[in-house]
Amino acid sequence: MYSIETKNLTKKFKEKTAVDGVNLHIKDGELFALLGVNGAGKTTTIKMLSAILLPTDGSITIEGMDMRKEPNKIKEILNISPQETAIAPNLTVRENLEFIAGVYQIRKPTIKINEIIRTFKLEELQKQKAKTLSGGWQRRLSIAMSLINDPKVLFLDEPTLGLDVIARKELWDIIGGLKGKMTTILTTHYMEEAEALSDRIGIMADGRLIAVGTAEELKDMAGTENFEDAFVAIATGKAATTEEGGEQK
Repeated sequence: MYSIETKNLTKKFKEKTAVDGVNLHIKDGELFALLGVNGAGKTTTIKMLSAILLPTDGSITIEGMDMRKEPNKIKEILNISPQETAIAPNLTVRENLEFIAGVYQIRKPTIKINEIIRTFKLEELQKQKAKTLSGGWQRRLSIAMSLINDPKVLFLDEPTLGLDVIARKELWDIIGGLKGKMTTILTTHYMEEAEALSDRIGIMADGRLIAVGTAEELKDMAGTENFEDAFVAIATGKAATTEEGGEQK
């Protein structure tokens, strides 16, 4: 079953076409990375998938619901961990979780908050103000907050940007643990992150989805042993890709 499907997804800003006829199929419970250089269209695509922007043309179906007909219902089953760490710096770790639980009107919030604190290993930091945490722990808290409503679809925008190697690897373990529990869409500029975490990867260029596959499939397509080299070859048009309606099958 597909959690997310798009057909001819298009977004124009006046004369500029930012996203051009994207056909995307993301499986239920899959961790899917969407990659592209700056200006490739991935940010606009994510904004449409997360109900922030309406498409100019085409359709989006999430968990069987049409984005144009049921946007509010779709928003209830989504959550986003943005690139900018989304925490209240003067609240403690637990108070941040209590605040977001109140926003989503979570039933039995204490049980849910305790569960998240255990999952993210925040027990010893729960009374500490968020602004005193390291960057890695702040990102961990931000992602924890995005899970408070048990979303069926989670968007992770550059979740480890600017973190040191150890903090990044620790977050990889947490993100990897989400596989199968929810559908996760990851954007990142770290090629090794996409390769290590993703079930499948989509590559965009000039507003179009030009290749989709596992990291190994994309390396085979590009004829390279290194995934970063494969990404560069595909994104710059130096590798042959097989397209069918905007998505490689």
